[in-house]
Amino acid sequence: MTVGSDVKSCFSSIKSAEATLDILANKTQSLETKQVFEEAQQLITQVKDDLQKQVIYLTQEEPTYK
Repeated sequence: MTVGSDVKSCFSSIKSAEATLDILANKTQSLETKQVFEEAQQLITQVKDDLQKQVIYLTQEEPTYK
């Protein structure tokens, strides 16, 4: 696997985790638990955004990573 494909794979996993946290936050009855899920989701979203920038950078800089 290339670095680009590893980063893309990680990006996909992070997107999945973000969606799962959203589902869990919407399903829970506890306000405290909902808040924890939402805070975790915010952190995951920041990581996802950073990874997306890295994916874009890699595809622009290294055509072999496409």
